[in-house]
Amino acid sequence: MTVRLRPHHLLCMLTFVGEGYSPAFVANYRRLAGRLSAGEPIEIVSGPDDICAPLLSDEDAHCFGASVAGRDAAALADIARLLGRELETGAMIASDQALFETLRRAFSAGVTREACTGCEWSSLCDRIAGEDYKGALVMKFSPPETAKEISARRPA
Repeated sequence: MTVRLRPHHLLCMLTFVGEGYSPAFVANYRRLAGRLSAGEPIEIVSGPDDICAPLLSDEDAHCFGASVAGRDAAALADIARLLGRELETGAMIASDQALFETLRRAFSAGVTREACTGCEWSSLCDRIAGEDYKGALVMKFSPPETAKEISARRPA
């Protein structure tokens, strides 16, 4: 199986800590976080994806909006540049520790944040990234060691 994600959700998943639009949305996202953490591959899709599914019964769901499509375009361009490969609808991406480490480092550095402009969740994502992704539910993050931590382990 694969987890179908629209491009900007490749960024949203980095900071998912169990908050969302509704209990059904959060429960679904938690299941998807488990599947991603288990290494299920990701398929890039256009428009609503597996994360959006619980919201789609509302015809006014923001998942269909032009602003969300704009976020997808910005995220796809940023992530393709970061990964050094062409990405388009139907592309498959391995869901592994290396991917999440790369995406989180770039997200923390602001390299992939254009898609986040105007998003109602930005302050939450800023906080989670600022705390080295503590509590994030999709694969754990290993922040780079600091010189102090490294020197503390070396024999004197």
